[in-house]
Parts: sequence; C-alpha cells; structure tokens
Amino acid sequence: MPDDSQQWMKGAVILTAAAMMIKVLSAVYRVPFQNIVGDTGFYIYQQVYPIYGIAAVLAASGFPVAISRIVAEKGADPNGGSEHLHKILQTAFFVLCLVGTGLFLLVFLGAGTISRWMGDPLLAPVIQVVAFFFLFLPFLSLWRGISQGVGNMAPTAISQFIEQLIRVAAILIVSYLLVNAGFSLYDTGRGVWAGALAGGLAGMAVLGIFIKKSKKRLLVSLPLLSIQELASTGKTLLTHGVAICFSGLLLILFQLVDSLNLYSLLVQSGFGSEDAKSLKGVFDRGQPLIQLGTVAAASLSLALVPAVTAAWIQDNQEILQKKVSTSLKISMTVGLGAAAGLINIIRPANIMLFQTGDGSAVLAVLAVSIFFASIIMTVSGILQGVGEVMSPAKYIMVGVLGKYIGNLLLVPVYGTMGAALSTVMGLFVACLLMLWKLNTAFSILSELRHSFIPLAASAVAMTAVLRVWLFIFDLFGTDGRLFQTAASLTGVVVGGSVYLMVLMRTRLFTDEEIGHIPYGSKLAVFGRRKTG
Repeated sequence: MPDDSQQWMKGAVILTAAAMMIKVLSAVYRVPFQNIVGDTGFYIYQQVYPIYGIAAVLAASGFPVAISRIVAEKGADPNGGSEHLHKILQTAFFVLCLVGTGLFLLVFLGAGTISRWMGDPLLAPVIQVVAFFFLFLPFLSLWRGISQGVGNMAPTAISQFIEQLIRVAAILIVSYLLVNAGFSLYDTGRGVWAGALAGGLAGMAVLGIFIKKSKKRLLVSLPLLSIQELASTGKTLLTHGVAICFSGLLLILFQLVDSLNLYSLLVQSGFGSEDAKSLKGVFDRGQPLIQLGTVAAASLSLALVPAVTAAWIQDNQEILQKKVSTSLKISMTVGLGAAAGLINIIRPANIMLFQTGDGSAVLAVLAVSIFFASIIMTVSGILQGVGEVMSPAKYIMVGVLGKYIGNLLLVPVYGTMGAALSTVMGLFVACLLMLWKLNTAFSILSELRHSFIPLAASAVAMTAVLRVWLFIFDLFGTDGRLFQTAASLTGVVVGGSVYLMVLMRTRLFTDEEIGHIPYGSKLAVFGRRKTG
C-alpha cells in the first residue's frame, strides 16, 4: 500500500507540473502571436479559441479522469485479464466516438450558424477547421484515462506537453509565414488552426507509442453492446467527465460568452466592423494576463488538494479543516497579489507585451478576475475532493449566465469596459456561491474575516509603493517599449517584495502552514517576526 500511495503521489506531482508548464506556455505564446497578426488577427483567433479550449479540456482532464476512476475502482490493470473491465472500456471508447463525432459534426456543419451568432460570417471556415479537434477526443481520452487509472501519469503528462509544444510552434510559424506572404487575416486564422492540428496528432502519436510499449490490446474487437450497458456507461462518463473539467473550463466559458456576443453588441452599439474587431482584439489581450495570473494560485493550491482528499477518505476532520483553510488562504493571497500587482503595472505591461497601451483601463478591470478565479479553482478542487462533483459545475454555470446577461446590459452602454465588468461580476457570483457551499461543510467564515485585514494591508502597501515607483519612471516621459519593459519588470520585483514583506509581518500564515507551502521556508527573508 505505501508503494501504491507513493506511485499515486508521484503521478500527481508529474501531472501538476505538466499542467503548470502547459498553462504558462498557453499564455505566453499569445504575446508573440498578437505581435505578428495584430489586434484584428488576434480577434479572429480568440473568437474561435473557446471551441478548441472545450475540446482540449475534455480530452485532457474531463473524460480521462472519469475513465481513470473506472479503471481504479475495478482494482485491476487492463492487462490483467478482466473481461468485464475490457468491455466497459470498449463501451466507453464507443461512447466517446459518438461524442467526438457528434461534436465535430455539430460544429463543422453548424459553423455558418455559429459565425452568425458571433456576428461575423467570415469566421465560418475558421470554425470548421477547429471542429476537427473533436475527432481526437476518443483516442486521447481513453489512452490517457487507462494510464492514469493504473497510476502511470507519464503518458498523460508527456503527451499533453508535446501536444501543446507542437501546437504553439505551428501557430507561431504558420502565422509568421502567412502574414509575410500577404494572406488575409481570415486565411491566416484558418491556416493557423490547420497547423495547430499537428499538436493533436503529435499527442496521439506519443500516447500510441506508450500503448504499443505496454502491449495493451483493448480495442481489438467491438463488443455487442446492450442499450442498458451503453446508457449506463455513457451516463457515468458524460456526467462525471463534464463535471470534473468545469474548473478547467471556467475561463474558457467566459471567453465563449464574449465570442458569442461582444463583437455583435459592439457593432449594434454603433462601432464600425473593423473598429469592433480591433476593440475585441484589444480586450482579448486580457486572456493571457488572467491565465498567467491564475497559474501561480492553481499550482500552489493544487499541491494541497490531494491531501484534502486523503483526509476526507480517512474521515480526519481536524486535518481536513486545516488543509481547507490553508488552501483557501493560499488562493486568496496569491490571487490578490497577482490581481493588485497587475492592476498597478497594467499600462507598462500592456506596452511591453502588446506594443501599445490601448485598452489599459479595461485590462485593469479584467485583472480583478484573477482574484475570484483563483478562489473558484481552489474551492472547486476541494469540493470535488470531498465528493461534491456536481456543485462546482452548477455554480460556474450560474456565473457564466450572469456574465452573458451582464454583457447584454453593459456592453451597449460601456463597450468593452462593460464586458470586463460583467466578467468580474460573473466570477464574483460564482465565487460567492462556491464559498457558501464550502461553508456548509467547513468553518471558513472566521478564516475569511481573519484574512481580510492582512491581505488588504499588503495590497494597499504594494499599491502605494508601486504608484511612487511608476511615478518616478513617468518623470522621464517616454512610452518606448524597452523603457516600459524596464518599468514593468522592476515593478513586479518591487511590488511583489513589498506585498510579501507586509504579508509575513502580519502573520496571516502560521509556521505550520508555511511549512506546507512550496519553498515556504524561503519566505523568512521577507521579515517574518519570531513568535514567543
């Protein structure tokens, strides 16, 4: 049993590390890509990105986790001769083939309708290319799920990383070649996504190599399936698979809402089509910033979620309460630090990354999303860890609905600023519902009250110092990209140091909690007062 436990923990670390690298890569490549294609080209890419994002999350974390649970619950290696398990997995593959093919046909044949919903019929060919990603779904999901079910996370981690690396390389190379060859931005968008399909093929190839080496022969024949077996396996797979991946779909679903109605609402409000595309492209600059801002919170909090699950299984309420409190405080601390820091340096960061300061005020409002999204991701993981699989999905959908309604009400009045406000409000609603649900199982209100003053003091101190720091840079009166890069990067170091210094002096975290934080012992350099 200890060996099994160590294997699962090692696997969890591998998956978490791979997930963090993929998230960073996914956020960072958008910067050079936007520099190549401009704001309108970025608009075209981001309009259809949520469709790809849904396929990617389902194939990376949704269905594989559901399948891994089936394998783990049967307590047998698929090579071990369990005919019943083989039949279930073959049934799952058949269901996933139906799902993948159905989603492909829905998106491919409905591309014209979807593009009209978005208000831009020229996007239809681009959407049709993205639809092909759903055809990878059965193979990626099944092979990853089987490996994870027996505690071998390496195939999943390596295939995901290679898939993302090839996809990013293809996007940057193809966009550079097509733009320089004089192709239209819509043709470039279609070519970029066609090139990105190489990532999915690479991921399948890597998994195929692992499957071949393991000598698994799970799909040699398709069993005769009864309607009951098909319905039962399909219900389990779809219900758990979709619910599990909702925290990963959080930001993608909010982007999907903006893809569906932000551009059309801007046009209806009186903006010309080209101006509206450019404005949407500028607004989409916020997505990689939000993604980068939530990476740190996700990586720190995810390290504690397996411990939460273990304590829940052992019914150790004392340890469980401590782990939940620590996870919550970490997500709030890192989320607030990232959000407040980005708000303060948003203009120089905007120029550093995207060449101009356009839309900085809108991006500053969007940065608030980092705080709420960090808490939602953490609480979602905790709730799933204690058996509340469906609750996060339900509350996230309420937030998405709030975002959709907010766009309808605010965009016609405030433009992209209205879209930013509706994003923050939707995430705020989902966050409140999540915390309310968590409070029904654990005592977190006192923790929230105790955390408020230390976190607020740290954020205010950081803001005051950064205001002075950037004022000194402004005295030189230049908007050069190199100069703004210096202001932005030094601001990160100065602001982060002040935030941590004040935070440590307020003793928000106990010595025991600091011990659970990766590299927590290093925080002593920021002025931790000795107790006693």
